[in-house]
Amino acid sequence: MRFKSLDVFRGIAIASMILVNNPGSWKQVYPPLDHAEWHGCTPTDLVFPFFLFIVGCAMSFSLSKYTQTTTKIATNIYWRIARRAAILFILGLLLNTSSIALDVLLNSAPVENFGKIRIMGVLQRIGLAYFISAIAILNLSPRNQKLLAVAVLLGYWAALTAGAVGGYTAGELTPEGNLGGYVDRLILGSQHLYKGGPFDPEGLLSTLPAIVTVLIGYFTGEWLRVQPIKTRTSVNLAIGGLSCLVIGRLWGFYFPINKQLWTSSYVVFTAGWALLLLAACYETIEVRKWKWGWPFEIMGLNAIFLFVASGIVARLLLKTHIGIGKTAPTTYTWIYENWFVPWAGPLNGSLAFAVTAVLCWWLILYGMYRRGWAIKI
Repeated sequence: MRFKSLDVFRGIAIASMILVNNPGSWKQVYPPLDHAEWHGCTPTDLVFPFFLFIVGCAMSFSLSKYTQTTTKIATNIYWRIARRAAILFILGLLLNTSSIALDVLLNSAPVENFGKIRIMGVLQRIGLAYFISAIAILNLSPRNQKLLAVAVLLGYWAALTAGAVGGYTAGELTPEGNLGGYVDRLILGSQHLYKGGPFDPEGLLSTLPAIVTVLIGYFTGEWLRVQPIKTRTSVNLAIGGLSCLVIGRLWGFYFPINKQLWTSSYVVFTAGWALLLLAACYETIEVRKWKWGWPFEIMGLNAIFLFVASGIVARLLLKTHIGIGKTAPTTYTWIYENWFVPWAGPLNGSLAFAVTAVLCWWLILYGMYRRGWAIKI
């Protein structure tokens, strides 16, 4: 069984990711299309957890033949899972490396910068969360899977709020004083964190609650597989979503909703929005058979390819220049300032740049779809 609504959901998530990652200028962005500065949650902060949620939903189908049998799982299945996780991690690492490589090759940056490669990132987190979730799913009973999810969320809350690290006060949730940042600096080293900062938004410790986001998606997929395709199922999804929103918001008073720390309240709150969006997709596509989702379905079929390819192209545009001299704008900035700002203005031009990026990539993916090209990992 395969639900088109899940493919459409995946397409919405990846299209949104391309949109928010490619403004003409980061200084000219509508607030909903930018991340919360620290605590809080904007629509942009929903995109990454949506993608992890749909990874979990997909796992309920891909792993079902192994979870519904009492026979011992073959070793090659674990190797297959590990291989996929490793490919995702390596692709993310190569994306990070490409930024430095382009600077060295095109902008005479020192070769020593390769010693400062950021280790973590979006694809790295997806790979780790997928691997650990899959191992838990294949080896724990459904009841113990849920207990694990609850234990991780409560344990992460206790860990970040109970202890003092690095000379900071107990429970300090600042970029410098949080436990996740301390662990990242201790294990990875500051030079290998995001922008060489005090913490990494896709760091090691904060990957643990991100695993729960995947597990919630898995639980949702498992539940959907045995439900009748009726409006009642959509309503139950929506009720679950609203419940998570309320619980997450209330929890946020004690453990703030924060995407960069991937707090437990953030996990529950964003799961609520994911369930509501899935309910809308399920009702309109599966129950009412509306055909609105096919453009997003096309993007969802090659989601990882789209993320990697768009990241490489963006880096090329940011590392090359139009003109000569130190004041020459990057190709990215030149396109924005000369093709979009004159007719749309700085703010709307920045949005138009991002929308154009999504449309261009959609045309490429449509061509791949017409030829039956689906790049799988």
